[in-house]
Amino acid sequence: MIAGVKRERDVDEDEEEEVRVKVGRSHGVEDRRSRHCPYLDTINRSVLDFDFEKLCSISLSHINVYACLICGKYFQGRGQKSHAYIHSVQFAHHVFLNLHTLKFYCLPDNYEIIDSSLEDITVSTSTMSPHVSLSLSLSLSLSQALSNVPPLRNYFLEEENYRRIRRPPGDIMFLLVQRFGELMRKLWNPRNFKAHVSPHEMLQAVVLCSKKTFQITKQGDAVDFLSWFLNALHGALGGTKKKSSILTKVFQGSMRIFSKKLPHPDLPPEEKEALLLKDEYQEEMSESTFLYLTLDLPTAPLYKDEKEQLIIPQVPLFNILAKFNGNNEKEYKTYKENFLKRFQLTKLPPYLIFCIKRFTKNNFFVEKNPTIVNFPITNVDLREYLTEEAQVTEKITTYDLVANIVHDGKPTEGSYRIHVLHHGTGKWYELQDLQVIDILPQMITLSEAYIQVCCSFLTFVIR
Repeated sequence: MIAGVKRERDVDEDEEEEVRVKVGRSHGVEDRRSRHCPYLDTINRSVLDFDFEKLCSISLSHINVYACLICGKYFQGRGQKSHAYIHSVQFAHHVFLNLHTLKFYCLPDNYEIIDSSLEDITVSTSTMSPHVSLSLSLSLSLSQALSNVPPLRNYFLEEENYRRIRRPPGDIMFLLVQRFGELMRKLWNPRNFKAHVSPHEMLQAVVLCSKKTFQITKQGDAVDFLSWFLNALHGALGGTKKKSSILTKVFQGSMRIFSKKLPHPDLPPEEKEALLLKDEYQEEMSESTFLYLTLDLPTAPLYKDEKEQLIIPQVPLFNILAKFNGNNEKEYKTYKENFLKRFQLTKLPPYLIFCIKRFTKNNFFVEKNPTIVNFPITNVDLREYLTEEAQVTEKITTYDLVANIVHDGKPTEGSYRIHVLHHGTGKWYELQDLQVIDILPQMITLSEAYIQVCCSFLTFVIR
């Protein structure tokens, strides 16, 4: 109870100081020291890391927290009895940043610092350890892929685009929107004083909003995470099945699904034939939207070559895209029933996400299919996978690759890397943790591609 009273008193002291500063300014009075602070050269930018949870290192409170710009520690309050004030006297660390208002102060003198050289700190980024967990590597790769989609990136660069979206009381999902927006602004901030960014705060929001379905220290399936993340962002932005959001405007397409129930395989032939005449076993057609398309790989062969090494098979992209030509049927099994389904596209989105299904799970382990997908970098034409009506209405059906996420290694271990296209120069780069290298487009097609983001030719031209 005493600690609570103290926290409130520290906050009150700071608020009173803010009022005095505002009153002074309204009368044209400004502390002459504000623009001539002698301690700016003591700031140590190399220790500043604003991506982790902002708690006072002593009271563990997140209320009214200040960052010491000399040692990087967080402290509560700046009044004469506050942890920040005591720290400034004890260690001669004088420059602090209020992490809520983004104002700078000199302690213990307690005046606001006004200097343009500090602007890079207010939009600063943080270091990411090269020894990152698999889930951190995956999240960063997905964030980088989505940040390479200009309409989505531009929407989140301007906080005003979503600041006024109303959410129900107690709803935590909007935190995901805020953290993703912050990450986009860090990734595309031209004044970064550090060259790399950590998605740590966004990951904390993912853990909270997914109710620990996805965790920082545990590996999760990339496609499962992508599906949850896109739908969660859509919902948090006020989107519904009928109401659009920036996510659906950028990624949503539609398809027809033809589904036919199958008799149980163990039934006698006569019973199967009788069941197939009933209405419930007739083919039904439904319309469905999608935010990404799942591509199934053929079963990898188990035989070896003459050197006793497993042969890594290859398959053209258009072979696995044939799933959506309206003719190819595939059996889908549930616990109780089996269905035969075929698919055909009715609308293409501006940006198309392909998820190549590499992993299969059973009760004992996870298997990875290492099949290499031979895909063209440019001019992927999907016209033949559209219905006849859609072929008339869809003017542009050609896509170019702009991001390619790769999984290397074993299913439960391994690592993620991403290839991204630099739109200005047309060059490709490979990013993995802290490493960035140039890469030839021909080398991208030899990777075990997992998630791909493609841009329609029209969107690419007008952007």
